[in-house]
Amino acid sequence: MDRPLLISTIIDFATEYHGEQEIVTRTVEGPIHRYTYREAGDRARQLANALLRLGVAEGDRIGTLAWNTHRHFEAYYGISGVGAVCHTINPRLFPEQIAYIANHAEDSYIFLDLTFVEMVEELADSLKSVKGYVIFTDEAHMPDTSLPNALCYETLIAAEQADYEWPEFDENTASSLCYTSGTTGNPKGVLYTHRSTVLHTMMVCMSDTLGLRSVDVVLPVVPMFHANSWGLVYGAPAAGSKLVLPGRQLDGESVHELMETEKVTFTAGVPTVWLALVQYLRESKKTLTTLERLVSGGSAMPRALIQEYEEDHDTRVIHAWGMTEMSPIGTTGNFKLGMADLPADERYDIQAKQGRGIFGVEMKIVDDEGNELPRDGEAFGDLMVRGGTICHSYYKGEGAESFIDGWFKTGDVATLDPEGFMQIVDRSKDVVKSGGEWISSIDLENIAVGHPDVVEACVIAVAHPKWDERPLLLIVKSEGSDLDRDGMIDFLTGKVVKWWLPDDVVFVSELPHTATGKLLKSQLREEYRDYVLPTVAAAE
Repeated sequence: MDRPLLISTIIDFATEYHGEQEIVTRTVEGPIHRYTYREAGDRARQLANALLRLGVAEGDRIGTLAWNTHRHFEAYYGISGVGAVCHTINPRLFPEQIAYIANHAEDSYIFLDLTFVEMVEELADSLKSVKGYVIFTDEAHMPDTSLPNALCYETLIAAEQADYEWPEFDENTASSLCYTSGTTGNPKGVLYTHRSTVLHTMMVCMSDTLGLRSVDVVLPVVPMFHANSWGLVYGAPAAGSKLVLPGRQLDGESVHELMETEKVTFTAGVPTVWLALVQYLRESKKTLTTLERLVSGGSAMPRALIQEYEEDHDTRVIHAWGMTEMSPIGTTGNFKLGMADLPADERYDIQAKQGRGIFGVEMKIVDDEGNELPRDGEAFGDLMVRGGTICHSYYKGEGAESFIDGWFKTGDVATLDPEGFMQIVDRSKDVVKSGGEWISSIDLENIAVGHPDVVEACVIAVAHPKWDERPLLLIVKSEGSDLDRDGMIDFLTGKVVKWWLPDDVVFVSELPHTATGKLLKSQLREEYRDYVLPTVAAAE
């Protein structure tokens, strides 16, 4: 019998076949909360009944401003299960962007954690479509808030029964909505369907993707408010994995504590998180006793960091790449047959790439005229993708220029090698174009971070009268380090071709990041727009 691919079938499966498996949460209120998939399924059905009682109809957008918690997990399933759209909002965006997103989506209700009550109170007057707010807490912690029609989540669902039967509807019905980070212009909405989400869940669970198993303990450090938490809050119950949700405490010590106490085997997050964790491990002289696989995405993970996790903590690092527009996973860096037996340097070179394509995602690179380029690992061009989990337009038809003949133009410049591995050379807007040749800012950054005194590195292009653009290297160095410009240039010499060497090195106390943890290069380009390189000053 042909049945529609619906998100509700995931929680039903987990309830029936893995009902006693745990979901563990470090709550926003503080204590650790434990319950089972069976209990989570019951509470998701209670929420479904509550939503119907509030008048939520199929297609209504319900906003969430929340960390990775069991209540947010229930909202993922309860909202989409009734045919409404779970609209996850990134709280790290600017307040004006949050207001824009909620109004653009026309959210009818917003569910939010205690952390964000004060921020939303300041925005409430500008949120035109919102009928009420549901605060993810219990009566004991319910704040005295000025939010209109504010409801306590635990009180709301306690009044409902868990005997709700999930409806069947067209699998192409919208299930969830997430907006891009919007570093330039307004954020754009990406609308997912039940079909695309279930297909993505199957892809996540494939052994050569993330390979989630019922024996795994999964810790999604990547937030649930960003790109479906990379599909982990769907993949874990689909596989029957124990799920550990870290709440708002994402510092190295807190993440390590959860990993050790809950015996985490699998985790995923962005490089900034893994840098913070490894710094804590260095300082505390601790290690990772149960962690087998660490997935890193969002931006390139430095080769040196991959090597440190592998050699010092016996944790396999899997590079991944994707985009909000792709549900989001597009590639993973799992080895092919024989690669694990290669010399260490060759293995790390492979792992430093963003990974190879997974079944369900097609990739190609093209030149400026749209001609497909060879998959030889040398040619690089604009990366384009298509597939059943990749959106074919932005919400409300915006950004049509990014969709060409069924392909999505990612905005990344990349290579594809004969083994199917893809490597990001740069974002198209971040590549340094010097004398008609391209310099990869990502490659320079990754090599620079290999210096033991470098905490973080960023390369931007600055104007040059002869070469058009030249690279400027911005460095955050470790406390107490005496590393200087000459020392940094010496470190890079011999590791890149001479004309790639940055024309200057500037040491800064910190670097700006986007709401999803990526380097905010647009801000740095503006800040250093009038910067005069020493090579230019000397010639004047």
